[in-house]
Amino acid sequence: MSEVAFYNKRVGILGGGQLGKMLCIAASDWHLDTSVLDPTPNCPASLVSKKVVQGDFTDFDAVYNFGKTADIITIEIENVNTEALIKLKSEGKIVHPDPLALQIIQDKGLQKEFYKKNNLPTSAFLICDSAAQIKSQIQEGEITFPFVQKLRKAGYDGKGVAVLNTSDDLHKLLEGPSIIEQKVSIKKELAVIAARDVKGNVNCFTPVEMVFDETANLVKYLLCPAQISESKSQEAIELATKTINAFGICGLLAVEMFLDDANNILINEVAPRPHNSGHHTIENAYTSQYEQLLRAILGAPVGSTKIISPAAMVNILGAPGFSGPVIYQGLEKCMEQEGVKLHLYGKKETKSYRKMGHITILDKTVEGAKKKAEYIDQHLKTIA
Repeated sequence: MSEVAFYNKRVGILGGGQLGKMLCIAASDWHLDTSVLDPTPNCPASLVSKKVVQGDFTDFDAVYNFGKTADIITIEIENVNTEALIKLKSEGKIVHPDPLALQIIQDKGLQKEFYKKNNLPTSAFLICDSAAQIKSQIQEGEITFPFVQKLRKAGYDGKGVAVLNTSDDLHKLLEGPSIIEQKVSIKKELAVIAARDVKGNVNCFTPVEMVFDETANLVKYLLCPAQISESKSQEAIELATKTINAFGICGLLAVEMFLDDANNILINEVAPRPHNSGHHTIENAYTSQYEQLLRAILGAPVGSTKIISPAAMVNILGAPGFSGPVIYQGLEKCMEQEGVKLHLYGKKETKSYRKMGHITILDKTVEGAKKKAEYIDQHLKTIA
């Protein structure tokens, strides 16, 4: 009987942010040789990765030369040079997620068309080339308020998204190729992280419910498990499974969803990497999303996604209007709460709504975890 020596691989990670840092921490448990490519030499992953290569992950030569030094290449950010990854794959390097699937996901217009082609439920959309075209289609009645504009490329963490409720919001229009979605009447925002191994086996994490900061369009906190019926939870898992299989991705796919007022589940968008909606799995699941990614891409068996405890996760965001060396106010009081697990990303400078860290709260009940999450959201301030 032959076994896969998954513990002897050199893993190259494109991006050294907080996701790369937590992936490197998980890899260290298996004594894996990790390296990261990032434009910033003192990026969060630099504290824990064996090797940090300073370079632009959107640059062909930087990605190609970095990839040649690894056995397996993966990502912690979508905005990477896929042409270099395609060349590396053609030369025999193992690349996860597949760069062709990544090219679709990088473009929100191609994403939406992919869902339509594969009968995956999503909201109706239009593709527009410019703000001028959007204004023209509003005048012609083809676009009506309220709607959401999303730039097709490079948007993340609430950037590249504009919500227009009335004509008074036209100044919010973003310039560039976009998709326009009619604003969905949302009951809850959900997420399911699916993991798929090299053999095509899929295992999904428990669906979570996300509560957003409406100004920044960022998650304030999430709850696990989501407060939905068992049938809706299973429907969300089945949709995430169908979606990762449609893309044919080996690794992780975070599927963000809307539960609308008519009780329909719609795909919002996806991310083929570790995701903010899975941070809590470090403490509350048998297998964290980071370990699961390594298991999937290295050929090891996928791990159990059962939860150990209900949980909440609070994003530590930079307070609006503050920029400079970070000061955490109220942190000690928040850490007095039972079940609180602190994760700081090592970013020295705070900015408005910048992700500086997260806190996971374990509790016997979701209601108890939610109460503590709301306390932390109100009392922890990140200022300069």
